[in-house]
Amino acid sequence: MELYSGHINKLIEELAGLPGIGSKSAQRLAFHLINMPKARVERLAHAILDAKENVRYCEECYTLTDREMCPVCSNGNRDHSMIMVVENSRDLAAYEKTGKYTGVYHVLHGAISPMLGIGPNDIKLKELMHRLEGDVSEVIIATNSSLEGETTAMYISKLIKPTGIKVTRIASGVPVGGDLEYIDEVTLLRALEGRIEL
Repeated sequence: MELYSGHINKLIEELAGLPGIGSKSAQRLAFHLINMPKARVERLAHAILDAKENVRYCEECYTLTDREMCPVCSNGNRDHSMIMVVENSRDLAAYEKTGKYTGVYHVLHGAISPMLGIGPNDIKLKELMHRLEGDVSEVIIATNSSLEGETTAMYISKLIKPTGIKVTRIASGVPVGGDLEYIDEVTLLRALEGRIEL
């Protein structure tokens, strides 16, 4: 038996399809949206549509941006010879919050996971190797401490080592199985400062 009308059920169903939103959270959000003023709901809907239409990958690091190049890559004060490799844009944002990293990034948009059918060609590795043809002195691998993150780190290390470019891995301090976006700035900074060469 349906508890709510079709429109409410449809809204709850769509919200429940978002990551991290269960059925109870979806219900709360749906009722909150229904009770919001119409103008605010329209602003939210337009913001979602605008983001979907205008956000794309940065031409250099592949993070999400609404310009050709993201603010980090287009900043002339950043050290473009040091590239930190992260799994996703949320990890990039987590490191930016420390305010201490002055290099640039490369976003893979995933990690190698044979069990999930994700191989090296399914993430932005070719693009990383293309960037290394420029003036790069160090690649910092900051993938998660999961099995997939470690597999990706070792694969990248084996690809880059023959080029003579220094390859480092973020140090411990980031818990095994932890996602970078949920880790505090002090822990992230300690992991960055204590990185080791692979």
